[in-house]
Amino acid sequence: MKYNAIIIGGGAAGLSAALYLARAGLAPLIFAGSPPGGQLMLTSEVENFPGRESILGGELIDVMRKQAQKFGGIIVDENVKSVGLVGAGRDLPVQHTIESASGKIYQTKALIIATGAKALWMGLDSETRLRGKGVSACATCDAFFFKNKIVAVIGGGDSALEEALTLTKFASKVYIVHRRAEFKASKIMQKRVFEHEKIEIIWNSAIEEIIGEKKVEGMRIKAVGVGRDRPVQEIKLNGVFVAIGHRPDTDLFKGQIELDQKGYVLTTTMYALEKLKAEGLKLKDMKFDVGYQTMTSVGGVFGAGDCVDHVYKQASTAAGMGVQAALDAERYLEKI
Repeated sequence: MKYNAIIIGGGAAGLSAALYLARAGLAPLIFAGSPPGGQLMLTSEVENFPGRESILGGELIDVMRKQAQKFGGIIVDENVKSVGLVGAGRDLPVQHTIESASGKIYQTKALIIATGAKALWMGLDSETRLRGKGVSACATCDAFFFKNKIVAVIGGGDSALEEALTLTKFASKVYIVHRRAEFKASKIMQKRVFEHEKIEIIWNSAIEEIIGEKKVEGMRIKAVGVGRDRPVQEIKLNGVFVAIGHRPDTDLFKGQIELDQKGYVLTTTMYALEKLKAEGLKLKDMKFDVGYQTMTSVGGVFGAGDCVDHVYKQASTAAGMGVQAALDAERYLEKI
């Protein structure tokens, strides 16, 4: 089966791309995954999506799905088993191949990768049970719900310290629980954390259990590394923010498009930023087509959302990237 455009991913980025391509009359096929919906499905309440004062994460996905379908988007709640990306010239009408989990083969001239990323979790049963009930992986998303509350952040990198500083704007106290005796975050971030009166650091420790049945009521921490003979400690609090990293869902594309060291998809824009950081950039040296900011290293293949973005990681920014990718894909299809 051949389609003008195929989107892999049923979260904010993929569905926003689907809406724009559908309204352009391209009838895109969207592999929304099984279960569908991405990280928004794990979010109980969303208050920072433009145009919505408050909406459940699952409800927001449902609204976006119906809107894409209204204009002709075709949604399949199925995972993709494999892809075959053709690295031909950028202006040639090549056909990329997608195999679904059920074994069906699809072909398309334009493919948008919007597979997202997953937050890394500690692996505790209590963490899973209380996710969305005081356990979160995004302070920017959920800090507002913890006004004058006590919270903890788990981790020791830049992201963890940034989460902690974000939480200080709302919470009355913020613990940082770190497995080591020093942070791996940048010096400037460490300085801000050390100087903040609301933050208390618990070194050489890890969470053994998050306490609470229907909501977070505390945490039980154990000593690790130096001083691991210390007794288990219980601390009362209202929220736990896990900030030990994210993992992009890009295993399907390894060896077929260029990814960065952490596995995030490199688009023209992201590739340029990486080059600028490393060595400075001249456009003539780029492997990417500068005419399409969201195109990957393979012609006709575009990237959007959290599988590309490891900085902002918001539903609204993912949606915006989905729109960009759709507009790029539409222009690309017009040219070929």
